[in-house]
Amino acid sequence: MIKSKLTTRSILIHLLFWACLLALPILLGPSSQSTDPAEMQRHFQWNLFFFVFGLANIPIFYINTEVLIPKVLKKYNILLYLGFLVLGFFIMVWLNDIIFDLLFPNREVGPRRGGGGMKRFTYLRIIFQYLFIIAIGISYRFLSDNLHEQEAKKEEENERLKSELSFLRSQISPHFMFNVLNSIVSLSRRKPESVEPVIIKLSELMRYMIYETIDSKVAISKEDNYLESYIELQRLRFGTDIQINYESNSTNPSGTIEPMLLIPFVENAFKHGVGMVTNPTISIRLIDTPEALTFEVTNQVSKHVTEHKDESSGIGLTNVRRRLELLYPETHTLDIMEEDGTYRVALMIKHV
Repeated sequence: MIKSKLTTRSILIHLLFWACLLALPILLGPSSQSTDPAEMQRHFQWNLFFFVFGLANIPIFYINTEVLIPKVLKKYNILLYLGFLVLGFFIMVWLNDIIFDLLFPNREVGPRRGGGGMKRFTYLRIIFQYLFIIAIGISYRFLSDNLHEQEAKKEEENERLKSELSFLRSQISPHFMFNVLNSIVSLSRRKPESVEPVIIKLSELMRYMIYETIDSKVAISKEDNYLESYIELQRLRFGTDIQINYESNSTNPSGTIEPMLLIPFVENAFKHGVGMVTNPTISIRLIDTPEALTFEVTNQVSKHVTEHKDESSGIGLTNVRRRLELLYPETHTLDIMEEDGTYRVALMIKHV
């Protein structure tokens, strides 16, 4: 059974429904224009009868929606459920007789001056009102259960996506460290004097990764600074061996982005855009406007496959593709092209 969530809004809706239902017979019933005290008394008793009998429908409604449907109809069978409904009908008839006899002991209830005729008339109203309450209760319960099931599925899906995103984000730091440590090892062999400033720059990057990426979103300006620090680290590593062009322009000071979302593209460019490439050039462009974020990375690649790819190769791009699908399913476009020795990544994320 899916438990109903009693919120302030739902309580108010229920109160409004019962207020309208209890007032409906009085509003639609005949009005008395007589000034005769006895006639006015009978009219008051008649309205009071419908009001009191209407109150008896409230427990019937909630017994049906909270007990009979979830515990009898859904767990056992419809015949047992119908049996309880028939029993409930006779209980309503019994309550009708009790209320009728209490309010009209002398049977002087209408123009016919006979309690039997009006009493039989109330039985017809019982049938209609009982079936109406049961139908409303069934519709309410199945609609409510369906909505709660959809909410539960949506919440479960959101939790699954959060867990997957958390796992994907947890992969970034080890992958990043793997690439940077490989760079430091290579640098220690070629330029030992540059190792110290590279390690200092690496500590700055790690500080951002540890303390600034806790939130689900960070300012694009922070991500921009992180990219600049990473590029500066690569400049220390490669010196004048490669040409690095970085352009950044923002007219959207309030822009935010998932942290560490852009760095895999830059890492990939430095991993595959150097080595056997002649006159390597890496160009990075970050443009942020109130409408959209545009990010482009271009690098040259060798036409000859000479690099042996380890098991971690490609994790970054696979990771970021999945994160984009989860975070910006309808608002991003990602184009990755390789043509004439040039590898180009173009990412666009619309701000909504």
